[in-house]
Amino acid sequence: MAEAGDDPARDDSHFREDVRTWLREQDEAAARRLMADLYPLVITIIRGRLPRRTAEEDLAQEVFMKFFERVRSYDGRAPLKHWVSRLAVNVCLDHLRAERRRPELRWADLTETESDVLDATLASQAAPVANAVDAGEVVDKLLETLSPDDRLVIQMLDLEGRSSPEIEALTGWSRVAIRVRAFRARRKLRKQLLKLDKVRKPRRNEQ
Repeated sequence: MAEAGDDPARDDSHFREDVRTWLREQDEAAARRLMADLYPLVITIIRGRLPRRTAEEDLAQEVFMKFFERVRSYDGRAPLKHWVSRLAVNVCLDHLRAERRRPELRWADLTETESDVLDATLASQAAPVANAVDAGEVVDKLLETLSPDDRLVIQMLDLEGRSSPEIEALTGWSRVAIRVRAFRARRKLRKQLLKLDKVRKPRRNEQ
C-alpha cells in the first residue's frame, strides 16, 4: 500500500527541476511549490504514526526543515517522493523514541467504552460498529506499550497492509529485520492481551 499521493509512475521531473532551481538559486517560489506538492504525502505519513502530544503541523514543518537541509544529498536514484517518505518516517520515529513509552496497558488506563470494546474483543465477540473510534483508541494504547520501531512495523504490516519491500524502502531495515521485529512485536502484544484477559475474567465474574 503506497502513501497517499505516492505514485511511482507519476512523472518526477517537475520535482527534480524545482529541487535543482532551489539549490541553484535558493528560489522561494520553487521551495513553495515543493512544499505544496509534497505536503499531502508528508501529512498522511505523520497522521499515520503521530507521536502523542505532538501537533501534526509542527512535525510537518520539521520534516520540511530537514528536507531543505538534506536535499543536497538526494542522489536521484529513487523518486523524490520515496526519499521524502523515508525522511518523514524517520522524523516520526525520532519523536516516538523521545517519548517515555507505557510499560503495560491496564484496565485503569481505559475509558468505560474502551473497556467494553476490549472486553468484547477478548471474549471473541464482535465490537459494535458505533465503537469503532474507541476500538482505534484501544489499539493505539496497546501500540504505545511497544518500542517505536516495533510499533512502526506493526502499523505498517498489520494496520496499513504494506509489504516487506515497501517497509524496507521507507525504513532502511532489511527484510529479515522486519520479520524479526514483527514477530517480537506481535509476541509482546499477545502477552499484553493475556495479562488483560486474566484481569478481565475475575472482573466479569464479579459483575
